[in-house]
Amino acid sequence: MARDFSPHNLQNALGRVAAGGLGLVDPAVGTGGDAMIASSPGDVLHASFTHRLLPYDGADRFLDGALPFLAGGLDAGDRVIAVCGTGQEMLLRDALGPADAAVEFREPRDWYGHPARTLADCLSAADDAAGRGRRLRVLGEPVWTARTPLETVEWQRIEAVANVAFRETGASLMCPYSTSLPAGIVAAARKTHPETVRGGRAVANPGFVDPWSYCAQCDREPLPAAPPDAETLELDKADLYWLRAYVSEYARRTPLPEEDLQRLLVAVTEVVTNAMRHGAPPIVLRMWTEPGPGPALVCEVADEGRWAPGTGYGLIPPRLGGTASGSRFGLWAVRLLCTAVQIRTGEGGSTVRLRLALPGAAGGGPRTESEGLRALGFQNPPSGVR
Repeated sequence: MARDFSPHNLQNALGRVAAGGLGLVDPAVGTGGDAMIASSPGDVLHASFTHRLLPYDGADRFLDGALPFLAGGLDAGDRVIAVCGTGQEMLLRDALGPADAAVEFREPRDWYGHPARTLADCLSAADDAAGRGRRLRVLGEPVWTARTPLETVEWQRIEAVANVAFRETGASLMCPYSTSLPAGIVAAARKTHPETVRGGRAVANPGFVDPWSYCAQCDREPLPAAPPDAETLELDKADLYWLRAYVSEYARRTPLPEEDLQRLLVAVTEVVTNAMRHGAPPIVLRMWTEPGPGPALVCEVADEGRWAPGTGYGLIPPRLGGTASGSRFGLWAVRLLCTAVQIRTGEGGSTVRLRLALPGAAGGGPRTESEGLRALGFQNPPSGVR
């Protein structure tokens, strides 16, 4: 049967998530944690959305693309944000001169903390800028060092769906990628950016892949089987009280913080309710913990139903009056609440796997400043930068 996640009482939980956001939007206007994101008023937009890849192999090529991008935004009166490490910031400030004061420089550690939350916050900022008659312009170098494979896939997915989420906002995004990154990272970037900047000008990217096709490729491989010792509960009725009690009892045997447990309970309730309404029995809940460099508590809900084509898996924040594929409020909220959400659907049924990072997780940290400087061509970082 077709699936649809409808709004429930999620606003309080989402508000708590939004409190730790990027701080991009005036609180009087709204944040990425709002139940719905306002659509951009078309009468104030005079520029088309752009999402460009900037490959670079040193400081000169970085500046050849980044500097005109930022300076052009300042000249146009855009809201200009640069997300970069200390080395890149020093280069840009020096090249911009006094104009650097008008650029909002952000730390990658803060910006690239959580895929869904970053997308929602940045999209709200684009709408906020458009509502004020301005354009949002972001130079953002994604963080890839120390990511787990799952984190890498989810950030690459965000690069793809940004082309759908931002296309009505008039925002302009440029993503620098060092050519010293692993070949797979650079190859994926060519699939998720419609244009590439070469020699200071943008050219069409022949390797660009339709965003939804790219997302399907991300989910092509089946999920690894749950471990044999996973806690298993077959659900035959919608008794949410006992469901939450069961999940709480297991989670409290792990190091999961209480605040994250509350998020998990909201997310599990939403997913199980959806399975009960639109799936097919048997509906099975499984829970286990995964060790390793990215330890996590995993909660899986599986049933025999199949998701309808074009569901979009809630990858894009819903917009007021919007009908874009991928805008499913409940599942989008689940993505905000969890560290990662994996979904597989097909002839064998559907599985939604929720992951919450446990204390001690090593993934997700940005690269060190010495790595950032070496990407710009500095082989011997200044003393004190390691």
